[in-house]
Amino acid sequence: MSREELISMTRNLVAHGAADTMEYADEIVRIPASSYTDPVLFEKEKRNIFRRLPLMVAPSCELPEPGDYKAMDICGVPLLLTRQRDGSVGAFLNMCTHRGNPVVPNGTGKGTRFTCGYHGWTFKNDGDLVGVASPKDFGAVDKAALCLKRFPVYESAGLIWATLDPDSKLPIADYLCGYDELLKAFEFEGWTLFAQRTLPGPNWKTAYDGYLDFYHLPVLHKDTFGADFYNRANYFAFGPHQRLSTPSKFAIKVSGDDDQQMDLEVLSDDELPQEVLVQGVWTIFPHISIASFYGGGQRGAMISQLFPGETVGESYTTQFYVMENRPETEADVKSAHEQFDFLEIVVRDEDYKTGKRQHEALQSGLMKEVLFGRNERGGQVFHQWAAKLTNASDEELLEIFAAEQRQAAE
Repeated sequence: MSREELISMTRNLVAHGAADTMEYADEIVRIPASSYTDPVLFEKEKRNIFRRLPLMVAPSCELPEPGDYKAMDICGVPLLLTRQRDGSVGAFLNMCTHRGNPVVPNGTGKGTRFTCGYHGWTFKNDGDLVGVASPKDFGAVDKAALCLKRFPVYESAGLIWATLDPDSKLPIADYLCGYDELLKAFEFEGWTLFAQRTLPGPNWKTAYDGYLDFYHLPVLHKDTFGADFYNRANYFAFGPHQRLSTPSKFAIKVSGDDDQQMDLEVLSDDELPQEVLVQGVWTIFPHISIASFYGGGQRGAMISQLFPGETVGESYTTQFYVMENRPETEADVKSAHEQFDFLEIVVRDEDYKTGKRQHEALQSGLMKEVLFGRNERGGQVFHQWAAKLTNASDEELLEIFAAEQRQAAE
């Protein structure tokens, strides 16, 4: 973790807050309304973004122990994650190499071997084929050639990434542009998964816009966050990944129940608490948002994992509420649930309900463009990267992130 870089970002926010200013984009940007509604583009995005780029598929605390596994479908690809004996994570195509039946039903569980429910072929949780049912009748096969297909996988900062292209040549660490080193400041390693749920949402880009937008907070969320809530954000970019946080000389203390405001101007760099250094919203392109909260007597965070749905107007988001420690008292458990339930209301009844209405209106075709103002730079950057990566060839994709690495080294 680069504490110096985190401190630099914090001092940027403090300086702008003290001056009552913010960082602006150069101009207002216009995005074609069809980028939200075109079903052909939507299928291309699923193929070139979600089935080609690294995705954050699970927090590490969802698979905390050897033998833990998780099976899920992403844009038509069945994925199996396993925590192996040595503590590493494996990512596999969840299809039996006999006939393609998933070897594990979707969900989480524990097991070191998986037996396909169709014909009884058995695989270890490292992907190796170890048993063919009725082998004399079936005939001789090379088991080593019939292991589960592996996907590239990477674990860092208490998060797990996988690329749903077994032939991908893009290193996941390169794709993250060093961002995972900063995410280590959350200290998710060793945290616990308190609760999770999945919510239906609008078009995936409509949904993701909201995570990159503080402009709407005191308007759309006036009944939850309050009409006096901040609506400004400075943006820090690491390739396509962004952190956004409000420019302010104050921070809300989240290490105790008092919610005391801290004047960051009077604190030295060494006195800045860890939770202050990660305030705001951290997004991982193309589908993750991470925000800190306090509930159940301790630090927590909501990790929102967004995926496209079956049609252009649908998405689904899994919300993981992770906590530094598992709450023990009845009061702390109740407090943590109340925090998580509050966040469900904010997203489901305000953000996504509005996004669905917005998408339905855009489908009329009568509005040709949508606007992103100079104060909405996060949305501008997101849409520019989405278009860039959707249209890039595999060779161009490698060069894009090689260039990002060179720029970061300068």
